[in-house]
Amino acid sequence: MSQTPSPHEMIRVRGAREHNLENVDVDLPRDKLVVVTGVSGSGKSSLAFGTIYAEAQRRYLESVSPYARRLFDQMPVPVVASIDGLPPAVALQQQRGGSSSRSSVGSLTTLSNLLRMLYSRAGTYPPGLSRLEAESFSPNTPMGACPKCHGLGRIYDVTEKTLVPDDSLSIRDRAVAAWPTAWQGQNFRDILITRGVDVDCPWRDLPKKTRDWILFTEETPTEPVYPGRTHAQVVEAIKRGIPADYNGTFSGARRYVLHTFTQSQSEKMRKRAASFMVSAPCPVCHGQRLNPDALRVTFDGLNIADFSNRTLEDIAASLRTSAKTLANGKNATTVAARGMVDAMIERIDVLLDLGLGYLQLDRGVQTLSPGEYQRLRLGTQIRSNLFGVVYVLDEPSSGLHPADTQALLRALDGLRDAGNSLIVVEHNPDVIRRAEWLVDVGPDAGERGGRILYSGLPDGLQNVKESRTRPYLFGTVQPRTTPVRKPTGTLELTDICWNNLDHLALTLPLGVLVSVTGVSGSGKSSLVGQALVSIMARTLGQKVDIDPDDDSTDDAPPPEHREPKGNVSGGTGPIKRMVMIDQKPIGRTPRSNPATYTGLFDTIRRLFAETPDAKKRRFDAGWFSFNVAKGRCPRCEGVGTVDVELLFLPTVQTPCPVCHGSRYKPEVLEVLWNGHSIADVLGLSIDDACDVFADVPALARGFDTLRRGGLGYLRLGQPATELSGGEAQRIKLATELQKQRNGHILYVLDEPTTGLHPADVDRLMLQLQALVDQGNTVVLAEHDMRVAADSDWIIDLGPGAGRKGGRIVASGTPETVAASEHSVTAPFLRRYVHPEPQDAG
Repeated sequence: MSQTPSPHEMIRVRGAREHNLENVDVDLPRDKLVVVTGVSGSGKSSLAFGTIYAEAQRRYLESVSPYARRLFDQMPVPVVASIDGLPPAVALQQQRGGSSSRSSVGSLTTLSNLLRMLYSRAGTYPPGLSRLEAESFSPNTPMGACPKCHGLGRIYDVTEKTLVPDDSLSIRDRAVAAWPTAWQGQNFRDILITRGVDVDCPWRDLPKKTRDWILFTEETPTEPVYPGRTHAQVVEAIKRGIPADYNGTFSGARRYVLHTFTQSQSEKMRKRAASFMVSAPCPVCHGQRLNPDALRVTFDGLNIADFSNRTLEDIAASLRTSAKTLANGKNATTVAARGMVDAMIERIDVLLDLGLGYLQLDRGVQTLSPGEYQRLRLGTQIRSNLFGVVYVLDEPSSGLHPADTQALLRALDGLRDAGNSLIVVEHNPDVIRRAEWLVDVGPDAGERGGRILYSGLPDGLQNVKESRTRPYLFGTVQPRTTPVRKPTGTLELTDICWNNLDHLALTLPLGVLVSVTGVSGSGKSSLVGQALVSIMARTLGQKVDIDPDDDSTDDAPPPEHREPKGNVSGGTGPIKRMVMIDQKPIGRTPRSNPATYTGLFDTIRRLFAETPDAKKRRFDAGWFSFNVAKGRCPRCEGVGTVDVELLFLPTVQTPCPVCHGSRYKPEVLEVLWNGHSIADVLGLSIDDACDVFADVPALARGFDTLRRGGLGYLRLGQPATELSGGEAQRIKLATELQKQRNGHILYVLDEPTTGLHPADVDRLMLQLQALVDQGNTVVLAEHDMRVAADSDWIIDLGPGAGRKGGRIVASGTPETVAASEHSVTAPFLRRYVHPEPQDAG
């Protein structure tokens, strides 16, 4: 057992008050694996990231110039009295930041840099082609990008059909839908009247030459505009010398759309412009993004685009063969090539050990799961050979099958053994048990958390009765006590094709809780979160977004329409509706919050509008909305904060100087309901709201549902931008539970336990089981073996990842799957189907 470190070997935090931390003092050992635990919202991340990492970043940035600081994504200065013994820090979080559509697995791991050097120095050049520099093999440089598509691989343009979706309309009736609907669109129409175009006949009846000029001309003529007059009246006015109201400049529809898409500062305008554009593979590079010369150079018989389209596992195998061929070479080119090949193999081996061999080198960063993204960054850090650094990791086991977690733990041990410190925020008991030092934060969430319940060697947590983590580490796993439900029917899906699913046939039992398991990359999310959702939505006539690139920060037009293929054989049976409950944000701006998303805020606003004071002032419910001009603060427009621009420093947000963060006008805040203003209500926690609105049945049930989902610590007005994916998903689930739906519903959730403490998982399972008890079907893609064991049915995918997966390995009750000899999941499932006392070692 590890010995307690001496005081000079510790990171000493004093007076930490970030978010809900209650003036926390804690000492953490350096050069150890420190795991920070606690229920969701207890303050773990506030300590690890908001305090320790933020302070390390602040100290580093003080050493660089003010101008250089603007290039960093700076965290707020932490509220802490002091931190001593703090080494330089590296944060490995799950957020993908501002990665663009050009970011790939290769660029994130820097493998693409080595590959470009390899092609430049050791590639096979066709006769007559001079050696190219490495930059010429990058689609992100002017010398490497395809001249036609500029390195995107696709060209984006407009067609008459996209610009004019309904050719039966006239120009006056907005046939040219791509033009703006406000004054500028009317300006274009009035210019056409001046030019003698008939704006009242159906678009399709106009001469083709006229239609083409209106849509595709690059000319920008300026014409006198006489609003409200016919062409004949305009001609007469010009003839008589009557001055025009103004001179207007025309823009063809295509020119307007492309200019708006590339130049507009408004995200809304760019997205509108993108909706009129279509994409197609570039006719020059055929989607390979590079200039023709770069694509003529080969290595191992492939050009660099085809080579990058391979999986990391295949690339490693190919490079090992090349290394043998190059082993005996003596010339400079061969020696250089062997060095680059060896370096690539070494880097890829680290990623293979982390279970990422199924990823393609050119796979976009935005298509990666948060867990995949974090493991790629972890693999890169392992190769960096840094010493004396503190790595702060955010749930690195998130999205990992238990078999993959073992590889992760080996990687963490490697970082520590290299002379670094690790502070890991984690919920997974398998990772927590490997801790050399344990910090438990809690006991509960929000205002009921924020205290250090324990900090010390792991065994000591056994004596902390207040800890919510303790029972899951040192107790005995309780076997299932409720009987396994029997399916009430089946849903048959055939010929499912999507990602690594190749003509898969799926028999899905109905009326039960189904967990879909399998190693990372086996196809769980492809099956549950995308294929099943898409096929069922199509069959039921619902519209569901399954775009895997939904989080992209680019405003690129949508690619060609592509969706999972598959059929429902024999009909949907009793299923009347499908509900997808994912972890996407409940809103992308601070204006969205738990109260608005659930619809409970509408009821609250009506309560305020019905008070005598509100009626006296003639305030309807709209006055109590921070999104409506009549009641919100005019200075911050209902946001509660204002941006302050600082020279050479990032923009900071401060409470609005007029409403002081309340969001409303003073007269609105004077209206009280049971002693609370509307701003007071938004500041309530859900737990407190349960008490405040206990006598309002329409609200009491909704708030109680949120509380039972483990969300009692959230404020009603907490901005959506501050919520984790797990919190967003539970809010969606609670909102769904409030609805009185009729008929059999298929509920689909993709890894709902991500980011949840085991105690919160238990709460979530109670809600999901309640949905099944109401006669519905619940399907989960899941890694948590406790959840799988508590399901009625398990469908295990595999046996491996990528092309080695995508098949159903085992299907049946938890007992059946646990006994399977072919399932990688089975050994881990047995611990919960046939539990034994847990071991803290």
